Amino acid sequence: MRAAKGAVPGAGRQVILDSAIRNMNHRGYHGTSMRDIARDADITVASIYHHFKSKQEILQDIMTRALHDAFAMTRAALLRSGGSSAEQLRAVVRAWVIFHTTRQSDALVGATELRSLDDEGRRLVVALRDEQESVFREIIDRGVDDGVFTTALPLDASRAIIHMGQSVCTWWRSDGPLTPEELADRYAELALAMVQPVNGR
Repeated sequence: MRAAKGAVPGAGRQVILDSAIRNMNHRGYHGTSMRDIARDADITVASIYHHFKSKQEILQDIMTRALHDAFAMTRAALLRSGGSSAEQLRAVVRAWVIFHTTRQSDALVGATELRSLDDEGRRLVVALRDEQESVFREIIDRGVDDGVFTTALPLDASRAIIHMGQSVCTWWRSDGPLTPEELADRYAELALAMVQPVNGR
């Protein structure tokens, strides 16, 4: 049964966010109007303003939620991993890739719409991205310090690994040949090759 116009069913804000994510993936941020979001959420435009002040606030909410969730996944994977730098890198890369496949729609907004944020939103999102990057950097730096990784470019390796994992949201297909887990395993191997582990450690 469709919700009455003007009423936001159950999930409230999430109904609006889900509609915004669908529309921004299809039309881009600037091509998406509040009317588009309201129409696909089956509510009135006025109902959106009970939850969000602007389309910009919706975009910021989508991007910050995605980053918080991705950070939580990678941190949890790190805590569950073994003690070696190689095991830790494998774990966080797997979590990073699985996030960008299983949460593909909001990850894609996050990957493509940084340019659409206002100055305040950009500062917030960049700070969250830096926090996520630090998880990868600390593992790789520790691996280099311990002699486990031999790369002479740990910062570049960290950024390349992050970008490699993030980019899967732009092309991965649920009906394609690889499951999220299979793709995550492949990218973990690629990430380890990038940091040049000693004797496969």
